[in-house]
Amino acid sequence: MRFSELREMSDDQLTLTLRECEQGLFRLRMQAQKQILDAPSEVRRQRRTIAQIKTLQTQRQQTSQPSPSNS
Repeated sequence: MRFSELREMSDDQLTLTLRECEQGLFRLRMQAQKQILDAPSEVRRQRRTIAQIKTLQTQRQQTSQPSPSNS
């Protein structure tokens, strides 16, 4: 999933997508323990997507919170 696609999602959609990616990564790790994966690059793709979603959520949190003033 492209980062631009993630930016267009709402917060609820991002949370849902994050959950789905984490579950998919878990399944891939279990599958890797039992047998050789057909596409080992899928693990990297899932981890990258999770990181991108968490980064986007953090950015949105920081922009929604007012910065503390140095008074």
